[in-house]
Amino acid sequence: MDQNEAGWTFFSNHGHVYFLLATHENIVLREVAIKVGITERSVLGIVQDLEDAGYIKREKVGRTNQYKIVPRKTLRHPLESNVQLKDLVSLIKVAKGIDL
Repeated sequence: MDQNEAGWTFFSNHGHVYFLLATHENIVLREVAIKVGITERSVLGIVQDLEDAGYIKREKVGRTNQYKIVPRKTLRHPLESNVQLKDLVSLIKVAKGIDL
C-alpha cells in the first residue's frame, strides 16, 4: 500500500519511536527520525516522554546513548492496559523476521 493512500496509521509517532528503540539496540536518534519521518528534535521529545513515563531507560555508553525498554510496561489506554509492550514488540520482531 502506498503511504499516500491513507492519511493515518495505527500507531502514533511515540509507538514508532518505541518500536525502533526496542528492535534496534544500537540505533541513533538521527536514524530514528529518518525512519519515522519526523525531525530529530521531535524524536528527542518523544524519547524524553517515554523515559519520563518509565517506558525506556537511557544508558550512556561512551559518547552515545543506548535505550533499553522496560519489559513489563503495558499500553496506556484502558482498552489495552492488559497488553504488555514486550509481547507486542515480540510480535513485531517475528513479523519482521528479527531474531528474538
